Amino acid sequence: MTTTGAQSGYTARHLSVLEGLEAVRKRPGMYIGTTDSRGLMHCLWEIIDNSVDEALAGHGDRIEVVLHADGSVEVRDNARGIPVDVEPKTGLTGVEVVFTKLHAGGKFGGGSYAASGGLHGVGASVVNALSARLDVEVDRDGRTYRMTFHRGEPGVFDDREGRTPDAPFEPFVSGSELAVVGKVPRARTGTRVRYWADTQIFLATASFSYDELVTRARQTSFLVPGLTIVVRDERRIPGTPGADGPHEETFCHTGGVVDFVDHLAPDAAVTGTWHLTGADRFTETVPVLDERGHMTPQEVERACEVDVALRWGTGYDTEVRTFVNIISTPKGGTHQAGFEAGLLKVLRKQVELNARRLKISAKDAATERIDKEDVLAGLTAVVTVRLAEPQFEGQTKEVLGTAPVRGIVAKVVERELAAVFASPKRDDKTQSSLLLEKVVGEMRARLSARKQKEISRRKNALESSSLPAKLADCRSDDVERSELFIVEGDSALGTAKLARSSDFQALLPIRGKILNVQKASVTDMLKNAECAAIIQVLGAGSGRTFDLGAARYGKVILMTDADVDGAHIRTLLLTLFFRYMRPLVEEGRVYAAVPPLHRIELTGVRAGQEKYVYTYSEAELAQTLARLDRAGKKYKDDIQRYKGLGEMDADQLSETTMDPRHRTLRRVTVEAAQRAEEIFELLMGAEVAPRKDFIVAGAQQLDRSRIDA
Repeated sequence: MTTTGAQSGYTARHLSVLEGLEAVRKRPGMYIGTTDSRGLMHCLWEIIDNSVDEALAGHGDRIEVVLHADGSVEVRDNARGIPVDVEPKTGLTGVEVVFTKLHAGGKFGGGSYAASGGLHGVGASVVNALSARLDVEVDRDGRTYRMTFHRGEPGVFDDREGRTPDAPFEPFVSGSELAVVGKVPRARTGTRVRYWADTQIFLATASFSYDELVTRARQTSFLVPGLTIVVRDERRIPGTPGADGPHEETFCHTGGVVDFVDHLAPDAAVTGTWHLTGADRFTETVPVLDERGHMTPQEVERACEVDVALRWGTGYDTEVRTFVNIISTPKGGTHQAGFEAGLLKVLRKQVELNARRLKISAKDAATERIDKEDVLAGLTAVVTVRLAEPQFEGQTKEVLGTAPVRGIVAKVVERELAAVFASPKRDDKTQSSLLLEKVVGEMRARLSARKQKEISRRKNALESSSLPAKLADCRSDDVERSELFIVEGDSALGTAKLARSSDFQALLPIRGKILNVQKASVTDMLKNAECAAIIQVLGAGSGRTFDLGAARYGKVILMTDADVDGAHIRTLLLTLFFRYMRPLVEEGRVYAAVPPLHRIELTGVRAGQEKYVYTYSEAELAQTLARLDRAGKKYKDDIQRYKGLGEMDADQLSETTMDPRHRTLRRVTVEAAQRAEEIFELLMGAEVAPRKDFIVAGAQQLDRSRIDA
């Protein structure tokens, strides 16, 4: 019987297997979370993690992931290869068991893997069930074995017209066959899995994300030192690195979690990268299937290895990545809870021991108490635990649930971190001292911000005079409708006051170029009059204490001159918002006004017709003049080139830049926060050499006409 596509029927022989896989097809969300791109990527992680588990166990040191142009994806490794011998209980080969039986694999009972990312035994079989076609090839014992599946059912595809999921398919009826399709040297082993995701299951918009794949590959190469991971994209999708042809990246690191933390850290260091390691054992009761098929509780002893790298930086953002057997747990779990508890306990004790040096009196000790957020400010850490059969919440493995891990991680962190603080080395002493000062500073900033918030909440409307005198506020208290224009200079302020709608548009002038906050400390930023005024006027705080819901304006619009200095001021302002008020940018509430560069005055116009035409770039000016010439419209030759906003009268400024009916605004967005952070550090950071290289490299692309000289 030959069947294709959706017409494929299930044979009685595979009914028991396919009943289980059919449940996966009916409820895919139980196994992969969603059926959009995230679910598609989760399936890929399942296959990749099987290969990584082999590398983690010391078998194989190379994994290749290929995104093929036909929509399929292939994962290759040089590990031991899936067993090809017959499994006695089912009478099926190891390959068929792995890809058709739920809860079957080498991760049960602790025989094959001491610690692995996969533990439910459903990864490969779930991917198979949700694939229109899956091909697996195994190099083992000097031969290459092959088996193909159609929506979970083993059989043979007729590939004479090409290797596709739509090729004619004939399921096995009397017995499955693991075909031998080639010979290889006996020393060569490995597995190759290629599959086509089923369009009946996944959304039409679902696609493999190259950026996610690269991030995961890089992350895994840090966690498994010496493992080489190659990612290749052959899809030629516009907007991706492989748009112009096949694109390949290779990742291999030998420094482990210490290198990972150094890679992740976004700011200048306060401490070095400290490496904390340890291990302990625990017992847990697990149900075990006995020979009679009954589940009986049994106490087993487990080993838990802890590997932590951490460092504190000058910033306030926290970046903590947690892993269980190299599987990322983005929502944390017992290992993260233990890590945070250990950190807090050690640092509280160290602050108490150094209270006099940190100027904490006995009177203030009760109120000035270190909190978790004080400790986590500026922290970059990677927390990895390895244990057999960890308990996760769901197949997506986002939260670790094994309870004893919390205490083990906390003990390791307490012991190892206390040793760093007790170290006689000069570097360790200096870094420990700087860390305590930073933590206490964060605590005092938090308490001060809380006190300020309580005071501001008690103020009534009559006490709003504490706002800067130079603020020209609006009358409306409707946050959604109100707009704050940050204006460059007092000359533009006078015109803007006449041009604005005072009902909902507020104006705050700044004097020239504000402080470059990417280089400055938090204290210097708060001391700067212009920065302090902006934070005060917005009324939502800054840094970790920033409260988006407390912002007094729905839009913040940067209105600077259309010249090089104006662009610099705008960049400095954006640096302030990105570093200390990032939620405003992330919510799309920060805009840049687009003032015109030129004004063309038409002659011979009739009453009621437009007398002026505004253009916003040199190219637009040339196009506009050419269009006017073709239309036979006359204009004055002395075209006005605006050097600044102060040159416009109120009507012109209102019409071109401030009136919502006519103006153009550019919304500032953060599509890739990490990339944006790198760009801000390059352009505005303390390191001069990289910025010089960037300027020299881009010098040839400079538009000289934009320089006022």
